[in-house]
Amino acid sequence: MATTRLDLRLDEAIKAKAEKASALLGLRSLTEYVVRLMDEDATQVIEKYESFSVEGDVFDRFTQACEQAKAPNKALKDALAFTEAKGIK
Repeated sequence: MATTRLDLRLDEAIKAKAEKASALLGLRSLTEYVVRLMDEDATQVIEKYESFSVEGDVFDRFTQACEQAKAPNKALKDALAFTEAKGIK
């Protein structure tokens, strides 16, 4: 159940177009349509900026390098502590 509001102003033509699209999709309201669009778009944007893929043998080379890595040195441990203290993930 929704618990927060979003107020906005928009051009009448945009609202009319959105209402028509909402009706054509069989949605109950313009709000339902806007919420659906926002959720879908936000999901795509987040996925675009928070994920990546690699081609070819890049992942295999990366995992091999990780497996062959030495124990972390003080600088790396300090960097990890810094990011944790700042809330960086």
